[in-house]
Amino acid sequence: MKIDKKSIVKKKSITVGFLYEQLKERFNLRLLSKNPDFDKKITEQNLHRPGLALAGFVDLFSYKRVQVCGNTEMRYLKSLTKKQREDTLKTIFDFDIPCFIITNNNKPSKEFLEVAQKKHVAVFGTKYSTTKLAYLVSDFLDDQFAPRFSVHGSFIDVYGVGILFVGKSGIGKSEVALDLLERGHRLVADDVVLFTKKGEGILIGSGTQLVKHFMEIRGIGLINVKEMFGVRAIRYQKRLEVVVELEIWDKKSNYTRTGLENETINILDVEIPYIKLPILPGKNITVISEVIALNYLLKHYGYDAAVEFQKRLQSKLQKGSSPPNRVVDYFEHDFE
Repeated sequence: MKIDKKSIVKKKSITVGFLYEQLKERFNLRLLSKNPDFDKKITEQNLHRPGLALAGFVDLFSYKRVQVCGNTEMRYLKSLTKKQREDTLKTIFDFDIPCFIITNNNKPSKEFLEVAQKKHVAVFGTKYSTTKLAYLVSDFLDDQFAPRFSVHGSFIDVYGVGILFVGKSGIGKSEVALDLLERGHRLVADDVVLFTKKGEGILIGSGTQLVKHFMEIRGIGLINVKEMFGVRAIRYQKRLEVVVELEIWDKKSNYTRTGLENETINILDVEIPYIKLPILPGKNITVISEVIALNYLLKHYGYDAAVEFQKRLQSKLQKGSSPPNRVVDYFEHDFE
């Protein structure tokens, strides 16, 4: 599996208007200022608390970020005289600030809103505490500015494990996905899968807005999985945990026999377990896919069948060679 570097994209900016539309219901944002410029660009994913800037130190003022004012900043402004407050706000708003978010139901002063309106800077208010608001908005901005890429394949939730099936066009990825759906598993996306890097070691996948949960089955055409199998058969997002590459059996290729070698694939600096699965007539790829998911879960909870068998083998070799022993020492009269 190869990731086309051209498919990796990263947003350079979002608008204040987009931020407001996405967060006003989620985080109870209220617009407090008049005549804001919603086309202002937010170019940095980190937030900034302008305490030092309000106190007069603006040499390292991160003005391009979303500014968050909590109890400390608002009480400091209230402690100033009207003239001091006006001078402080003028200094701050001379910078090209995208927007302010005022937390804890604090109300900005008349001077604050007047200079914000004059500079066309949006001022939002929220009931959330500064700590909670910063966590929620930071997570949203991290997602918006995170690198993304697209892959041609089928992404399925199998027993809670996100498995991405990749391979050459026409090899049967969608058919495997369809068979898994029949067995009660859930489709995340088919054909084009979009992945976003969340945090240092997490890739989250989803479908496109256009295709969503449609599938193309060769010889039949397009089907709508949600309408055909119901809401139980779909997911809108899932963490990528295993990549399975389907390929026609090639006797020259090396395929894992014991499972002691845990092969991985590096995607955006995230190591994902990788399995190359050969296809032969009569081979039940669906059942093998379920086994892959269950084996992944066992490893996740600390049990590795290959390692366990290796320990048994080594213990037997250390004791010396002997004829193979039966599992049952004595066959009684139960001949089931």
